[in-house]
Amino acid sequence: MTFKKFAFVAAALALSAPLLAETHVTPAVQPGGDIPANFHPAFAPPYPPGGDVPQTFHAPRTNFQYVRRELMIPMRDGAKLYTVLIIPKGAGNFPIMLDRTPYSADKLTNRGTFGPLPENILPPAYAELVRAGYIIAAQDVRGKYKSEGEYVMNRPLRGPLNPTKVDHSTDAWDTIDWLVKHVSESNGRVGTIGTSYDGFTTLMSLVNPHPALKASVPINPMVDVWKGDDWFHNGAFRQEMISYIYGQTATKKSDEDWFTSAYDDYDTYMRYGSAGAYGNAMGMQQLPFWARLTEHPAYDEFWQLQAVDKILGARPLTVPTLLVDSEWDQEDIYGAPAVFNAVKASDNGNAHLVLGPWHHGEANGPASTLGPLDWGFDTGKWFRQNVMIPFLNEHLKGGPPANIARVTAFEVGPNHWQRLNDWPQACATRCPANLTPVYLAPSNSLSFDAPASDGYNQYVSDPAKPVTYRQRPNLSPWANGSTWRYWLEDDQRFAAARPDVLTYETSPLTQPLKLSGKPLVHLVASTSGTDSDWVVKLIDVYPDQYPDKPQMGGYELGIAMDVMRGRYHADPAHPAPLPANQPVTYEFALPNVDYVVEPGHRLMVQVQSSWFPLYDRNPQTYVPNIMFAKPSDYRAAMQKVFTGPEGTWVGLPVVSGTAQCGDCTATLGQRHR
Repeated sequence: MTFKKFAFVAAALALSAPLLAETHVTPAVQPGGDIPANFHPAFAPPYPPGGDVPQTFHAPRTNFQYVRRELMIPMRDGAKLYTVLIIPKGAGNFPIMLDRTPYSADKLTNRGTFGPLPENILPPAYAELVRAGYIIAAQDVRGKYKSEGEYVMNRPLRGPLNPTKVDHSTDAWDTIDWLVKHVSESNGRVGTIGTSYDGFTTLMSLVNPHPALKASVPINPMVDVWKGDDWFHNGAFRQEMISYIYGQTATKKSDEDWFTSAYDDYDTYMRYGSAGAYGNAMGMQQLPFWARLTEHPAYDEFWQLQAVDKILGARPLTVPTLLVDSEWDQEDIYGAPAVFNAVKASDNGNAHLVLGPWHHGEANGPASTLGPLDWGFDTGKWFRQNVMIPFLNEHLKGGPPANIARVTAFEVGPNHWQRLNDWPQACATRCPANLTPVYLAPSNSLSFDAPASDGYNQYVSDPAKPVTYRQRPNLSPWANGSTWRYWLEDDQRFAAARPDVLTYETSPLTQPLKLSGKPLVHLVASTSGTDSDWVVKLIDVYPDQYPDKPQMGGYELGIAMDVMRGRYHADPAHPAPLPANQPVTYEFALPNVDYVVEPGHRLMVQVQSSWFPLYDRNPQTYVPNIMFAKPSDYRAAMQKVFTGPEGTWVGLPVVSGTAQCGDCTATLGQRHR
């Protein structure tokens, strides 16, 4: 009985063994099933205190070759000027190169793509300076961008035009004084540098210079804005600069964008008539500088007292200065050579001049070509590495003598740099060579021999159909797609084809014609109106067939071109009506040239009476202020250009030799006045 009970229990245990082995598994079937009576979703963890942006972030800068530092530097009147330093990585004892700009220090030091190299953030010239061991100091001028104070366009020196205690000279002095005392990496020496407006502020640092200022490099500086820089040329208003004035003075940060009513500025300016009417339509009567400019169309004391060449010429130049000029500068072609000639008599050898084959500002970057011209090497880099940096090393680092020439000039044609003792090499008086006249002659010819008889050519100048300064469409200078910087190199055949442009040319030259200086226009002309503009162009005409570069066949390249507003011919400060239908003699200089007209080329002169829309139209009826001429004031006029022994000629700065062409020969360098 006992055995049977045992056997039964053993059997029962054997049958139940699989179930007992799985008792550690949670049953899949639970009371209530898989849907809970109450479900509470989980929430994401809370944000960290302060959010996702840490109070401080240490970006990786170990491999950076520079250090960026931002400063607010106090001026004597309490205003603080925003300044950015770009300091070479490594041990200190660096000179400082100061650029005072109205165009934003942040933008100047944030060009290209951000990165560890100076070239990532700086223009080529400044990147090369950092690599050469210089600190770049970029400063917003007072009243612009992040600087305190009031902005005044080209703020005049303290005096009749500026009753305050500060100007660009004092701001430069105060900035330099602070930098040498507070920048530990500095060696105590400072240079000033800048282009265009920044070139103007660079020149201002030379007025009562700080003792630590040891060198200066003004590049394409604004110098005399009535005679030949930004606003006027010989009294003719450069109305394409309206958009610049608007953008520069409408707001502190220059963030009010200019806009036009047409793709072609020709249409826009014709629609509004006068420059003043266009300005008013754009709301520019609210802008104080625009009001001052339009109130002073003549070369009165307002402009005379601001002429930087006169300011610097009135005192000895005590700081070694490298003045840089571009021979095809579309904005400030007058300034640098004018300063050089104003100061060279009392500069103690401190003034040096560079004449490069560049457009405005091209000295700062790559410069192996200019429009259709190819120099065969990078002329900009050559200048910086062989002239500018050695010059700065000598004066700011105590380096070896740079041995740079008084004048370093690029001669176009042979396409090489020259070392010259002075500039210009030829001029009307007090130059190594005198001007050589080339005469406007019968049959639209140009001759080095004076015509035997009197004559004239005539054309109708109609303000309703002005001659353009370049082939249409004429885009606003800073519009997308604009090629503004190259307009001086445009082929002039488009103008020669017009009936209101007179054209005179030589036969093909048989010998090189070497020009080195400022041509002088001696124009004898009349108008049936009571005012007139006169545009004169000196042009190199390429041979019809030019195998080296076929697309240059027959190309008409402007060598030197400029304009004069007739009302100012006798006295720029006091305009007067022109006598109708009577010959008047006009004399004005063309921009500097260092150029060889090659054998087989022709020399051409063009004469016209409008250069639109770069320059405002002359109504050809005398009115007190052309800026606000009325539509009824604009009238067509008959223009006559006189030739003959006492007629029109252009004085060429020929430096040596004999000019020969197929039907002319003349000894060059002879005096003609």
